[in-house]
Amino acid sequence: MVKNKGKGGKSRRRGKNDTENDKRELVFKEEGQEYAQVTKMLGNGRVEAQCFDGVKRLALIRGKLRKKVWINQGDIVLLSLRDFQDEKADVIQRYNPDEARQLKSYGELPDTAKINEADNTFGGEEDDDVEFDFDIDEI
Repeated sequence: MVKNKGKGGKSRRRGKNDTENDKRELVFKEEGQEYAQVTKMLGNGRVEAQCFDGVKRLALIRGKLRKKVWINQGDIVLLSLRDFQDEKADVIQRYNPDEARQLKSYGELPDTAKINEADNTFGGEEDDDVEFDFDIDEI
């Protein structure tokens, strides 16, 4: 039997994904960019986002973020607006909840922005009690 002496294996080939705890520099919006909150995941790298300027836009997740940064409903994102299509935009940055709270404290996001809360359109958590009117012995 040959003894493996190299540093190999699946974990080395794929690379370590330890970017979760890294502190990165906070990116503020510039000309032609807008903050938004993801309202619906549409699939195929597309999301429906409610911008904080009051417009609902269809946003495409750019290729650099597509498989590396997972975007969920309720996330705060930075959109790059298109000057030729106002109803479409591109997602260029996703903010984690700590960064979104910092943006809110700096006054970049409005006070009405809900951070780390998704709109549950599939019913709320308040109707957990389900009552049935029939007896199981009758069936």
